[in-house]
Amino acid sequence: MLTAISGINWGDEGKGRMVDLLSSDYDVVVRYQGGNNAGHTVINERGKFILNLLPSGILRESVVNVMGNGMVIDVKHLVEEMGRLTDAGIKITPENLKISDKAVICMPYHVQRDCLEEARLSDKKFGSTRRGIAPSYGDKYMKKALRMGELFDMNALHERLADIVEWENLTVSGVYGAEPISVYAMQEHLKKYGEILKPFICDVSLYLDKAAKAGKKIMFEAQLGALRDIDFGIYPYTSSSNSIAAYAPIGAGIPNHKLDLSIGIMKAYSTCVGEGPFTVEYFGDKAETLRKAGGEYGAATGRPRRVGPFDVVASRYGIRMQGADEIALTKLDVLSMFDEIEVCVAYEKDGQETTDFPFTQGLDGYKPVLKTFKGWKKDISGCRKKEELPKEAIEYIEFIEKATEAKIKYVSVGAEREAYIVL
Repeated sequence: MLTAISGINWGDEGKGRMVDLLSSDYDVVVRYQGGNNAGHTVINERGKFILNLLPSGILRESVVNVMGNGMVIDVKHLVEEMGRLTDAGIKITPENLKISDKAVICMPYHVQRDCLEEARLSDKKFGSTRRGIAPSYGDKYMKKALRMGELFDMNALHERLADIVEWENLTVSGVYGAEPISVYAMQEHLKKYGEILKPFICDVSLYLDKAAKAGKKIMFEAQLGALRDIDFGIYPYTSSSNSIAAYAPIGAGIPNHKLDLSIGIMKAYSTCVGEGPFTVEYFGDKAETLRKAGGEYGAATGRPRRVGPFDVVASRYGIRMQGADEIALTKLDVLSMFDEIEVCVAYEKDGQETTDFPFTQGLDGYKPVLKTFKGWKKDISGCRKKEELPKEAIEYIEFIEKATEAKIKYVSVGAEREAYIVL
């Protein structure tokens, strides 16, 4: 059984919480793309955890966790993240964490270049998290990247590193005028963190292939959502990797296997971190009220998220891109405080309405067409069955299900692991 858990919208949909919940039924959880540029927040009986690189299954002792070849890994951040979890009593060993030898290393000079470019762009910036993700993927496709498996032969790695640093300095010093990168400093960086991580690095492709053929249940965990996918998202305001479910077997290391199930995650309202078009965005007090109610601040960066009503147009597009068989609707409880709840059912520009998600550069000028629902004004965090929900909440769920043409199976009514309803 191969299942992908992926975001339907702009990211921050609550994927980590759902992976943590559903992982009890799986043997392996795999992160297949992205780096430490986003965070998955999980709250369970052990406390609150923010995971940037590690798969969310790391919080369950019975699950083997894999970091796939589609990822870019900041080794310093990973070691520190592992240390925080270990200090909190989470067991991390080479038996329950396996890192692909083909995953790209996100180096300090990638972070530096990311920051330099965002600073150069000034008010035209892309809204990067400044974690070095785009430069890492760029170097991967320029064939100038280092991979985790190279940490086993430091002599050969250092020779390649010297050539790469010489090339990097053409940009860092020659274009941006910054201090040149030190080869020695980069060598010491890789030596320090590489020694700690080497026991975890292996051929995860071989491991996953054997696990799949043995009938193990494998879950693929995406970072960000469909609208941040490098190909199908709101380019260029996207991530630098493929966050769609179809990429999961490739980014994990087993392109010879196919998905059995795609589960899409979407919030009961809309949120967005970073730059780019966001048609349904609220502003002023209206935005701040919803933002505070949902605690909408980036798990990786702490940045306030842009917020708005549920977007049928964008969600229907995201569901199609993710090939979602089932939907988990998160944070329904956040809407309990509102007398009225808005939903965007179409986009309008120049007197013309559309329910099809436009090309990114064509999104300018569109306004949301809103439909208003009566709120339920009741705490639903204790509900565990559909019939326990207020009728207004049920009507809201059923409208979204019909409007997006998707099957909603799970509804989250709180941040805790057990706070959900299976429809």
